[in-house]
Amino acid sequence: MGTMNVDMARDGAAAPEWTLRPGRAEDVGAIAELRALVMREDLERLGLYDEHRVRQRVLDGFSETYTSVIETGGAFAGSVTYRPSGTGDGLYLEHFYLAPEAQGRGLGTAVLRRLLERADSAGASVRLQVLRGSAARRLYEREGFTVESEDAIDVFMVREPR
Repeated sequence: MGTMNVDMARDGAAAPEWTLRPGRAEDVGAIAELRALVMREDLERLGLYDEHRVRQRVLDGFSETYTSVIETGGAFAGSVTYRPSGTGDGLYLEHFYLAPEAQGRGLGTAVLRRLLERADSAGASVRLQVLRGSAARRLYEREGFTVESEDAIDVFMVREPR
């Protein structure tokens, strides 16, 4: 499942080499901690940060079948879960987190593009939700996601296959 990245970061430098490997039960703690770290600012801004709940969502929904760990240089750099949508009409992207030191170097774009290539090959739409005001929304919009709906907390987005 691994791949070398050749995408470029915004500053023109090559993004780091990376691999995706299947998630394992022993990864769930690191993923939950990463979620708590990277989502804290947005959740606090929305008045929703809860020290326990922020981790529990990953712990409750972890799936070795659909979760991948992102590694750079053999080290944990993030995670992504990519599964069939609950309605059976495409794929759902969630738990896409990058460690702060891995952000801003083109890694998120490279991983997302690889996942979208898979969806395109299968003719599948991809859905996700992102917190209102999250910087991650810009990444999704750059890669062709559009707003399907939104509420006071989340923006629900979709990207149709190309």
